[in-house]
Amino acid sequence: MCGIIGYAGARQAAPIILEGLAALEYRGYDSAGIAVLDADGIPAVHKKSGKLVNLAAALQGSLPEGVTGVGHTRWATHGAPTDFNAHPHTDCDNQIIVVHNGIVENYVQIKEDLISQGHEFTS
Repeated sequence: MCGIIGYAGARQAAPIILEGLAALEYRGYDSAGIAVLDADGIPAVHKKSGKLVNLAAALQGSLPEGVTGVGHTRWATHGAPTDFNAHPHTDCDNQIIVVHNGIVENYVQIKEDLISQGHEFTS
């Protein structure tokens, strides 16, 4: 299982997203991450394998500032449970943030199409 939470509002997003992820811990997971857009719309992405406390410890004293963001807890179905494989993921221009629940069955075709359009992949 995994969990996804998003926030867009007037308050700082990171504490709300972390609280939401904590409420989803009972579902089981092997990694967690958040992405928060700053005032210029640039995402700050933080991901850690293991429990949510690992992510919270990595963020201690330096929560990303912004009022829009997304969080994800992952249960690996493809790829090892590592910091790199944890969600959120971004595109090669750091403009799109992606989290998903489940398996993208047609990922090979999607990847080939995007590569043909000039996108670069790290996985």
